[in-house]
Amino acid sequence: MLPKKIAVIGTVGLPANYGGFESFTEFLVKQLKREFEFTVYCSSRAYPEKCAEYEGVHLKYLPLNANGVQSIPYDIWSILDALRYADTLLILGVSGCAMLPFLRRCGCRRRIVVNIDGLEWRRDKWNAAARHFLKYSEQCAVCHADAVVGDNKVIADYVVNEYGKPCELIEYGADHQYPLPITPEAIARYPFLAAPYAFGVCRIEPENNVKLILQAFEDYPDLPLVMVGNWKKNEYGRNLLARYSAQSNFYLLDPIYDLPQLNILRSNCALYLHGHSCGGTNPSLIEAMYLGVPIAAFDVDFNRETTENRALYFSDAESLHKLIAQPVPAGCADAMQEIAGRRYTWERIAELYANLF
Repeated sequence: MLPKKIAVIGTVGLPANYGGFESFTEFLVKQLKREFEFTVYCSSRAYPEKCAEYEGVHLKYLPLNANGVQSIPYDIWSILDALRYADTLLILGVSGCAMLPFLRRCGCRRRIVVNIDGLEWRRDKWNAAARHFLKYSEQCAVCHADAVVGDNKVIADYVVNEYGKPCELIEYGADHQYPLPITPEAIARYPFLAAPYAFGVCRIEPENNVKLILQAFEDYPDLPLVMVGNWKKNEYGRNLLARYSAQSNFYLLDPIYDLPQLNILRSNCALYLHGHSCGGTNPSLIEAMYLGVPIAAFDVDFNRETTENRALYFSDAESLHKLIAQPVPAGCADAMQEIAGRRYTWERIAELYANLF
């Protein structure tokens, strides 16, 4: 019997070099490629060198951006192409889901599984028109998919309460991470490794509370702050970089896609900072948890659910300033690692998706 064909839609592509959905796709297909035949849609604009396959997974390139306004035609084009051959469409995000009612009316019988992401329409970066469209697309996804996935219990509960529809709770894996020791070569490259420091990694966007974190550390020179992100991507990031790059206790680094190099910085920090205010279960948070470092997270229900209310929490610059001025409570790091080892493993996540396929 031939393996079922799965089309993965809604990511920048493979190999992963952008964000959470891309990393999720890479590790999911590695777990399941012996059971299913995967095709992953990729943005040709993100990959100057195009390969037909990546680690046994078929790649298809479309000449559009996978994010921003172009994500809508990008996802729709991917969906229409996948209907020609796929048994199941795994759609990550809701950008292209506005067309699902039309497909169902036309008699589409392909199995459609949608991960609705982190309630995208709530994000501050969208204007009113974009939020309205994304909310409508979310409704289409929930009402016309065969299975809906929420990556956080808060999202799963929202789907049930908002639409009266069932929602599968499937988070992400984090056990592809591993702690790395500090080497003399690493200290030569990153001198701050020689002493305790706080660390954060994220896209530099308002909803990730980057400015709040910088403000909290501005008047606290005792603990250096290391933040990795795409500072030059938008005006918000460029303004923060110009304002804070001269701060003596700040190390504002460009994106690091080399995982071992990033893990040296993450796994040796005295405190990991997670400022995300929306987005469900965030991969960067559970990865830090798996590495066994103490976590200070922005105080929203998504983050409390992910960390089972056992992390440290802040809601503004003042509360974060007070938090970092106190010793980290004993057992905080061990609690984060225990939760991650119990809940956020790729074997468990892949098995749940395989059941949906």
